[in-house]
Amino acid sequence: MTKPANTETMDLLHQGRKAFVSGLAYAAILSAIINVLQLTVPLFMLQVHDRVVNSQSTDTLIMLIVVAAVALATYCALDYVRALTYQVMASKLVRKLNLPILQAAVSASVNQSVTQSAQAIRDLNDIRSFVVGNAISVPLEAFWAPIFLGVLFALHWLYGLVALISAIIILSFSLLSDFLTRRATKRANESALQNIGEISGSLRHAEAIEAMGMLPALASRWRRSQLHTQDLLDVTTRRSRALASVTRTCRYMMQIAVLSVGAILVINQEASAGSMVASSIIMGRMLLPFDSMVDGWRQWVIAMTAWKNVQDLLQNQAPKRETKPTPRTQGDLKVDRLVFAPPGSDVPVLKGLSFQLSPGEVLGIVGPSAAGKSTLARMLIGVTKPTTGGVYLDGNNVYLWERGSFGDMVGYLPQSVSLLDGTIRDNIARMRDADPRLVLDAARQADVHDMIGRLPLGYDTRLGDGGYLLSGGQRQRIGLARAIYGRPRLVVLDEPNANLDTDGERALIRAIEALRADGAIIVLIAHRPSIMQAADKIMVLQEGKISQFGPRSAIAGMIAPGEKSVAAVTNLRGTA
Repeated sequence: MTKPANTETMDLLHQGRKAFVSGLAYAAILSAIINVLQLTVPLFMLQVHDRVVNSQSTDTLIMLIVVAAVALATYCALDYVRALTYQVMASKLVRKLNLPILQAAVSASVNQSVTQSAQAIRDLNDIRSFVVGNAISVPLEAFWAPIFLGVLFALHWLYGLVALISAIIILSFSLLSDFLTRRATKRANESALQNIGEISGSLRHAEAIEAMGMLPALASRWRRSQLHTQDLLDVTTRRSRALASVTRTCRYMMQIAVLSVGAILVINQEASAGSMVASSIIMGRMLLPFDSMVDGWRQWVIAMTAWKNVQDLLQNQAPKRETKPTPRTQGDLKVDRLVFAPPGSDVPVLKGLSFQLSPGEVLGIVGPSAAGKSTLARMLIGVTKPTTGGVYLDGNNVYLWERGSFGDMVGYLPQSVSLLDGTIRDNIARMRDADPRLVLDAARQADVHDMIGRLPLGYDTRLGDGGYLLSGGQRQRIGLARAIYGRPRLVVLDEPNANLDTDGERALIRAIEALRADGAIIVLIAHRPSIMQAADKIMVLQEGKISQFGPRSAIAGMIAPGEKSVAAVTNLRGTA
């Protein structure tokens, strides 16, 4: 039995957290041993000063060198193992979450949340960078700082006291720096993200900007926003650098203080000269994680925020669908009391639609703008979840259907045809490693084979950034070939003739006739009524409701010539 998608999401997040915690616990154990081994150099210096120099024993020096070499080799190996541990943790997280996040990001984009979908990919990269970076080790290093403090107290209690006071001072300055810069940093980051979003959104309409001379006005707006962001960043930078300078100076003063204390102890013969040197090195090593605590903590906060974003995306945006593929089927399309209201709106776009189509039938949908035609198309292909009711193909809910096997059953040509980066062959084959014969069959059925043959590299012509630039009609006809690739059982065409000339429209009608003969269900949405001659049935949508539905000849005859509610519907009579 297939698990519900939300249960799988919770299992996935639980596995991710478990992998992170177990890896972090293992790294903490390694960090404890590594911190002990980091005492090798100061203790070596202590023994050389106190034993070798005084006794002038070469044998003792050789023994100390051998012990130190073994300890440092062990340190090297364990430090490498700890780094590999973090790398494995990051790899596991990315492997587990990459595909679900991509799927949820696509779903968020479908629901008009493009910013959230783009942020999701950045969040996953932030988490990976955090796990393989240095910040993850900062609290572990600070946690084992008592090891160094204990050694300092063992050398002399004054060494330990100076080190303890130094750690408190350094940590206080670090916390003060965080307090003074946190809010400004947050505002600066939010402003920067907003600027990037505005510029990216505007650049999608570069042609309109260039054609209508909008660039100077937009550039002025962008400049004001960027200057505001820069002012916020300048405030943060000044504060953080000032406190960083003070903290660095304090650390140097503390090392002078511990050396001075050591000198007094040596003069009073309360400690050895070796302890003075060793205590300075040990204290510097102990203060290191406290000095980088705030920056490391910020990285932890960023990573935790990214994890929360990923968790929210997977729980709220990931569509709750079946995960087990459904075999290809041949059956009726049934729309049952379909209602859809956009999130945050109380006014439904579709209001209780019900109808049924059999294999081989072609339905034409007409209606004024904002009648709900494109929304209905998105419902028919299972992209958008209905508020109530449902769409069923051979009894299977099209929204819940596992998307890989559903894609084998459905073809879709949206109003705005977007071809992906890749070759024409890749686009027609829906980015799959497909049999070239199937690609040729789809292209011939869409009557686009000859046009592709005239392109620079034929089916291997690359599209996208830096690729060949197709006209609107060419994109639409290649989009049609993609829609009918693989003999789909349900084909939804939204304004399929919007960019076609007369020859292209005739080719479209021939493709529809071939799909009908193959037993596919075809749904046509169009404002230009000429394409409706291929329809068996006509549906007239008005304000989200079905005002007319039936055979094409009957619907055309029922609509009065002077009726204004349906655009160009009087022309429908001529095609009946």
